[in-house]
This record gives sequence, structure tokens and C-alpha cells, in this order.
Amino acid sequence: MSKERLYLFDTTLRDGAQTTGIDFSVEEKRRIAAVLDDLGVDYVEGGFPGANATDTRLFENPPALETARLTAFGMVKRAGRSVSNDSGFQAVMAAKCPAICLVAKAWDYHVRVALGISNDENLAAIAQSVEAIVASGREAMIDCEHFFDGYKGNAAYALAVARTAYEAGARWVVLCDTNGGTLPHEFEHIIADVTKVVPGSHLGIHTHNDTENAVANSLMAVRAGVRQIQGTLNGIGERCGNANLTSIIPTLLLKSEFADRFETGVTPARLRQLTHASRILDEILNRNPDRHAPYVGESAFATKAGIHASAILKDPQTYEHVAPESVGNRRRLLVSKQGGKSSILAAMEKLGIPVDRDEAVLVRVLDEVKSREAAGYSYEAAEASFELLARRMLGEVPRYFSVDSFRVMVERRHNAKGDLVTVAEAIVKVSIDGADEPIWSVGEGNGPVNALDRALRKDLGRFQKHIENVELVDYKVRILTGGTEAVTRVLVESLDTVTGERWFTVGVSPNIIDASFEALLDAINYKLMKDAARVVEQAVGRAV
Repeated sequence: MSKERLYLFDTTLRDGAQTTGIDFSVEEKRRIAAVLDDLGVDYVEGGFPGANATDTRLFENPPALETARLTAFGMVKRAGRSVSNDSGFQAVMAAKCPAICLVAKAWDYHVRVALGISNDENLAAIAQSVEAIVASGREAMIDCEHFFDGYKGNAAYALAVARTAYEAGARWVVLCDTNGGTLPHEFEHIIADVTKVVPGSHLGIHTHNDTENAVANSLMAVRAGVRQIQGTLNGIGERCGNANLTSIIPTLLLKSEFADRFETGVTPARLRQLTHASRILDEILNRNPDRHAPYVGESAFATKAGIHASAILKDPQTYEHVAPESVGNRRRLLVSKQGGKSSILAAMEKLGIPVDRDEAVLVRVLDEVKSREAAGYSYEAAEASFELLARRMLGEVPRYFSVDSFRVMVERRHNAKGDLVTVAEAIVKVSIDGADEPIWSVGEGNGPVNALDRALRKDLGRFQKHIENVELVDYKVRILTGGTEAVTRVLVESLDTVTGERWFTVGVSPNIIDASFEALLDAINYKLMKDAARVVEQAVGRAV
């Protein structure tokens, strides 16, 4: 029996960006889009081109996605204007992407009060906007804003909005619970009515979490007939958030009621990346992961000692609703080296590090990672540091140089113009492998970390040619423990301005400068390793 296809539409980069305190950069959007593409979602909504500089730049030079369709968000054209004479609509149409999703008013009250136009004018604007997208050769979608409230207020008009979009050529007509106030039991009869004018194969669902029902409402909508599900990674979004795809996706794949009937672009193999994807987003947002999040939280498969613990040792399936490995998580009670070895092996294989499953080095790497995580390290978003760690333990990374000492000074003074300025200066003493004398370098910057970075990269002797095009492009700090002896974790993003390659490294220390310097050292060593920089082996006097 063939399964029916469900389509996953991720709006983390657009709806998620409306979360209080979240402001994605272009490069952060690119990175998250790549993570979602690897996960297997069908659509990645990148943002609203023309509404802000970040989204406009993203769609001027869109990320290359292998499976997901990059989608631009916008509004239907304004009533009284042609599609060619609406600058906002044309900015969306100019986006380099294969799909466009427009928001339209589905509640007659909003048409009258917010838009100040007639119901018929609103329908005409929707039809003309969809037709323009279809004529451009792209996939058209309509988000029917406040659809469920509109249906309760004037069912005939809400249905007319959906039907108009569909008949104009919209691939997806998305029913939006915009204020998150609709309850699960209401979905079945409302969606059943909608399917009389739009087939379920063209219906989508977009729910908000204001009553803590966004996931339940989305699943209920699937049961009622919709075949596209919209949501965000980790459920981020304005107010209380959007439907959490991190919970919806594994439920669709692992719970028999859905898994026996439907399939998605997320395969079982890709589902094992879910926890990793969730943690990467949290690292980019510079926030602690929700320990109690379903499926992906650190405590999702944790059990304290006692009768349950002893039972889990004998038969874990009776106490866990799904296998933790299926979503890339792990059982915290057992913390088995065998299960941990599988995760380490998968990470090493992804990085192209050939290791036999039975090699004892896997256990050594696992133990080292656990020890470092206990000290505050996190390698979820610092794959370059993890690769360095693993390859060093395999004896594949030579010592290119060593830092004998460094010093940082920060001075606040009046400059020659009489302005009060703060100046940072760093001095680094580096011994280059095979060189006779150490190298002293001085760097100035707009802060101690910037000064250290400049000093370190100022002169690395014969290795200098490998790092001339390396720049520090992002820097995040997280305080892991409180008090005067707080442990600090620093995440550094580096860029090769010639190749465009980016990599992330991590450092941990009670001293923020020391943690930053560790991450900087990893960044440079990673570049030298990737370039296979040659090292002089003094003992035998030959280059390796």
C-alpha cells in the first residue's frame, strides 16, 4: 500500500525572526537554511524581500539548497493598483526563488477595518496576485490570515477567499490560526467544510501556540485532510511561538497513526539529525536548549535511579515512547559507550574521517567529548573544533605552532583630538614548528578579542600564506555558571574570503579572554589542517 505524501514548510527564518530578541543575519539565515535542507523539509521560507535589507540580500544571492524549495514571503497586491504598479509586490516578485507565499485577509472584518476595501476587491487582489506568480513560472501559495476566526465570523466569505486562491492557480491554500486561539476539536468540522471548495491535496495548515495547542492543531488538521504543515524549528515565533516542527516531524514519522499512512521528505536516516538541528539553532541564537523539549531535549529520555531505571536497563521500549536514537538523542540513564560510539562514528563519517567501528579510538574520543561537555564545551555548532579534536586523537594533526604567551591591555584615554577612546592592544609570542626563534606580534583592535585575533594572525612565519584570507566574522559568548568564577563558552565563526568557506570553533574557560583565544587557535589550526600545511619535523629533518 503506497503512502500519501505530506509536505513540510519551515518558516523559522520568517516567522521565527519575529520572536522577541531574535534578529538573524544573512549568514545565519543561510546556515539555518542548509540545516533544514539537510533535514529534508520541502520548503524553507527565507523572509520578506523588500521589507528589510537582510531579507532582500538573502534573495538577491540565495543559498543553494539540494531538496528544499526556497520561498519568499510577501503580501497580495494592493487593491486599486496593478501588479506591475505595486512596488512592494514587485520586490517580492524580484526574489530569486522557485516559490512565493503571499498573505491575504480571510476575515471580512479585517478586510473592512484593516484594508478599508470591499470584499470583492480583496478577492480580486488575491486572484490577480496568484495569477502573476503562476505566470512567472513559480509555485504560488496563499496564507489565509485569521482563517478560523474569519470562518466563525463569516464562513461563506472565508471559504470564498480559499476558493479564489485555488481557482487562480495556488498550489497551496494555507489555513492560518493566526492568533492561536482555535482548539483542536474545532478543526475537524471547519476543515471538512473547506475541502468542499479546495481539495485536501492543496490545503496547508499554519498554527500559533497561544493556547499550547499548535502541535495538536497541526496534527488534527492532517487527520482532517490538509497535506502541508507549516511550522518552525523549536517552535520559535512571535508571542508564544509557532507550531513546533521539532515535535511534529518525529510524530509523523514514528507514530503509527501517521507513519502507516503518510511519508515526508524526512527519511528515518535524516530524522536522526533532528536533535543536532535543534541544538544548532539554539547555538546560533546564543541560548540554552530547552532541556525538557519533547524528542530533542536533554531530559527527553532521562530517568532517575529507582524502579524505572532498573526496568529500563532490561527493557527500554516499555518506558520510552520512541527510541532516542531515532531522533538523534540519547538515553541519559545508560550513557552506554556503544550507543555513544554510534553517534561519534556518525559525526566522524560526516566529516570524512575514516574509522573502523571496532577501533578503541572511538571510545577514547567519546570519553574525551563527555569530559569536555561536562566542563562546558559544546560541539553541536562547532564542528571544526570537533574535527580537530578527533583527528588529533587519531594522530592526524601535527603541531604547526605553539603560543608561548600572550598579553592583552585595554586602555581608556583621550586621543590627539581630545576624544575619549578605548584602545585594546595584544602581544603574542609564537613558536613556529621548525623555526629557530619565536615570533613576537602586536595587534590593536576595537576590543581585546579583536586585538588578539589581529596579533595572532599578523605573522605565523611560513604558515602565514594559509591564513591571509581568514577573517573572524562572528563571536558569541555564553555564561554557563553564575558567580565570580563563572565558566564562559565562546563560539567563533571564521571565514575564508576567497573560497567562502565558514567554520565554527569553541573555547571554554573561567576567563573570557582565555576562552576566546582557545577558539581563535582552533580556527587557525583548522585552516592549516584543511590546507594540509607542511610541517618541518626536526627530529629527522624532513618535511611531512
